[in-house]
Amino acid sequence: MAISAADVKKLREITGAGPLECKKALEETNGDFGLAEKHLKEKGLAAVEKRLDRATNEGKIFVKLQDNRAALAEVTTETDFVARNPEFIAVGTAIVDRILEKGYTEIQSDLTALVTDLATKIGENMHLKRIKLIAAGAEEYLAYYIHGDGNIGVVVKLGADKPEVLKQEGTQEFAHTIALHIAAFNPLALSREKLDEVFIKEQEEMFRKQMEQDLSMQGKPANVLENILKNKVKKYVSEICLLDQGYVKDDNLTVAQALAECGKNLGASLSINDYVYFKVGQ
Repeated sequence: MAISAADVKKLREITGAGPLECKKALEETNGDFGLAEKHLKEKGLAAVEKRLDRATNEGKIFVKLQDNRAALAEVTTETDFVARNPEFIAVGTAIVDRILEKGYTEIQSDLTALVTDLATKIGENMHLKRIKLIAAGAEEYLAYYIHGDGNIGVVVKLGADKPEVLKQEGTQEFAHTIALHIAAFNPLALSREKLDEVFIKEQEEMFRKQMEQDLSMQGKPANVLENILKNKVKKYVSEICLLDQGYVKDDNLTVAQALAECGKNLGASLSINDYVYFKVGQ
């Protein structure tokens, strides 16, 4: 049967495939749009299957806040060109929308289907790497920050003993700045108490071995060496724990001190209760 340009256009709008592919699919299925769409999808899946071993080091972090909840998703692809594609961005946006709608805390098949459908259409290997859903209580406020083209996304949960201050512009600006700080410095943990003791022991042992190989340490009394070791571990912990890091807007203050100062100015006690840091490929 003869395939019209209008038929080809209609199938292109449905599938996003090229004009020649659409015409060929319609010819092979005698103009049956349902079969032609299925044929093109299967062909796209086969193409994606061949590319599964190709690295997906590009992508975006998507974040959305709604009703005191935040959803994050990392979607990766092969090239930064596709990562900037409006359809790719639309899929990522749809994923965080659905996470909030359904309350998903783990990746579900309907989320991966959104990515697979786009992969078959565009022809690149893509993955939904991870998702996160965060909820805030009545005495908490969520703020987020997206860095650059979306390669880093952060959500921070700020608490207050007086919930009314969470509505104030100063509080919300501070929460946003903390999210920006986390994006810049990528702390390993909120505080020393949140670090695994096994991890601390491993770092301590690493510093101890370094000191044993340091000629300047030889001959020092055992108690002096032990104090040096403790200070090295303490300094390292301050570099990787959010509350101990130098505040991004004033490194003369730690984040904990900036938090206390902000709370004092607002007439409330503030706390950073949690945060999430997503970086593409990390």
